[in-house]
Amino acid sequence: MAPWSGFWAASRPALAAAAAGGTPVVVKMDNPNWSISEIDADGGEFLAGGRRRGRGKNAKQITWVLLLKAHRAAGCLAWLASAAVALGAAARRRVAAGRTDDADAETPAPRSRLYAFIRASLLLSVFLLAVELAAHANGRGRVLAASVDSFHSSWVRFRAAYVAPPLQLLADACVVLFLVQSADRLVQCLGCLYIHLNRIKPKPISSPAAAAAALPDLEDPDAGDYYPMVLVQIPMCNEKEVYQQSIAAVCNLDWPRSNILVQVLDDSDDPITQSLIKEEVEKWRQNGARIVYRHRVLREGYKAGNLKLAMSCSYVKDYEYVAIFDADFQPYPDFLKRTVPHFKDNEELGLVQARWSFVNKDENLLTRLQNINLCFHFEVEQQVNGIFINFFGFNGTAGVWRIKALEDSGGWMERTTVEDMDIAVRAHLNGWKFVFLNDVECQCELPESYEAYRKQQHRWHSGPMQLFRLCLPDIIRCKIAFWKKANLIFLFFLLRKLILPFYSFTLFCIILPMTMFVPEAELPDWVVCYIPALMSFLNILPAPKSFPFIIPYLLFENTMSVTKFNAMISGLFQLGSAYEWVVTKKSGRSSEGDLISLAPKELKQQKILDLTAIKEQSMLKQSSPRNEAKKKYNRIYKKELALSLLLLTAAARSLLSKQGIHFYFLMFQGLSFLLVGLDLIGEDVK
Repeated sequence: MAPWSGFWAASRPALAAAAAGGTPVVVKMDNPNWSISEIDADGGEFLAGGRRRGRGKNAKQITWVLLLKAHRAAGCLAWLASAAVALGAAARRRVAAGRTDDADAETPAPRSRLYAFIRASLLLSVFLLAVELAAHANGRGRVLAASVDSFHSSWVRFRAAYVAPPLQLLADACVVLFLVQSADRLVQCLGCLYIHLNRIKPKPISSPAAAAAALPDLEDPDAGDYYPMVLVQIPMCNEKEVYQQSIAAVCNLDWPRSNILVQVLDDSDDPITQSLIKEEVEKWRQNGARIVYRHRVLREGYKAGNLKLAMSCSYVKDYEYVAIFDADFQPYPDFLKRTVPHFKDNEELGLVQARWSFVNKDENLLTRLQNINLCFHFEVEQQVNGIFINFFGFNGTAGVWRIKALEDSGGWMERTTVEDMDIAVRAHLNGWKFVFLNDVECQCELPESYEAYRKQQHRWHSGPMQLFRLCLPDIIRCKIAFWKKANLIFLFFLLRKLILPFYSFTLFCIILPMTMFVPEAELPDWVVCYIPALMSFLNILPAPKSFPFIIPYLLFENTMSVTKFNAMISGLFQLGSAYEWVVTKKSGRSSEGDLISLAPKELKQQKILDLTAIKEQSMLKQSSPRNEAKKKYNRIYKKELALSLLLLTAAARSLLSKQGIHFYFLMFQGLSFLLVGLDLIGEDVK
């Protein structure tokens, strides 16, 4: 008997059509789903009597189609069931452990007013839902106590007279802010579209031919006379997972070694980490790199204090530019060749900023959602501001500064947790211009756990409010154009740093659920659904491969509003957590190609570069008993969990009013808060 070719017979459809009766069917199996395609045998097949073969499907073929479709549906259901079981098991572990977001604090944290407010709102909503359900049951003929009916009638009169008007006023104010911020985002997207359609791109003042002639080949003995002096700084603190990659990438920059000096600025308080970084620096020094190691005993001023102390070295006066890379950043070898030429013949230029790319953007759902946000930030916000007004916030890394611009602006200051934005604003007030290069990328990592991402976002949103309080008098007194002052105050600080987190939290997490219990105050459907969907669509355009995540992105952005709102209030009113600086945890992920390309050159020349050996060496240093990291845990986040219960309670109340869109939004948003509150969105620590 001839061997059965099965599903792999698709390469010979003609033979299959000739051998079988009816419509030939080719079954393809792409694990785990099956698909079926029909081959139209329209090529002159006739029966013996000259009659064309009928095209109708016989019952057996239809049965196979239905069976395979059912198999595919069963596979999807099995996957959903498996995912639900895994999610439930993870949630059960979180609850059983009982470790909350403040469990590991060395000192007892002061009671959060925001959490107390959310908890009070939750208790009130549960009580009001019980009253509404009792009244609803009474209206269906189930006679309850007269006191319950009387209380409900009194509550209806009270809310209509005293609660609904101020709630509606606050809702209308938030809607206006929402529309203003949406208009600002739309204008930015139109500006980005204009840049793409006209192919506008920052170019050095010197022509490309002149720039190429100005930078001879590195093999030329006199090449150092044509390349400017560049200082490269790598600030780090207890980041043993990534120090090897960043030092290797910087030491492999395509620049004459006589014209570049690398400063490794180590703030680590762990002696093991210090020794490892010293060994890495010494290894590259012996390999011919000009690199120095600096360590501070007292970590005053955090990153700003570290950079400030490094700039006070006597040899800094010999350098014209300084490039800054955080510990997890890996610049490509041609980074300096693509950024430094923009300074030539442009004495007003103070900063050249490159965009970030991410080695772990597909690691989990959290990193995918972060990638959407940061792609919009670089592709739209930074690029539009750089092209049209020559000003944007310095991202703190992957940028090259003219040292004279830093000195004229007062240098690094330790007064806020956003030293990068601080120096950018002061440089702008002093007349320096910025350039953003969207086509120059620098690889880095995204936080993979919600705990790390939450702390990063707290710092990023509390710092700007600290800076706004400090810079506002200087902005008003500064002798710059009025439109630049207006842009700084109303757009850069108020609209994008204060209003955005304020209305996101107040409108969608507080006012919307309250309107379910006070129906006299209402939010229209376009505020709840259509405008947010449009804004999410615009945000996701710079990352088109992320379109399947548009709904999770919308829900997650509203979920993060509680953290951003809390951080904004802390920075604005100088609360204790405003000055909290926690180094974002890194995982040290890098592609195999990166590990090969960043290896010391002498290893390549000796032809002993083995990828497995490199990986084993890296893992040995990171996982040795003497270098064991602190244990990581998944936590329960109380504010997010309380908000999830509040929103789900409001969703249950909306069913009594038959408000369809409001119900679905509140239900899915409540589930989103529940997943985040149980720490089920990022890294799962078993």
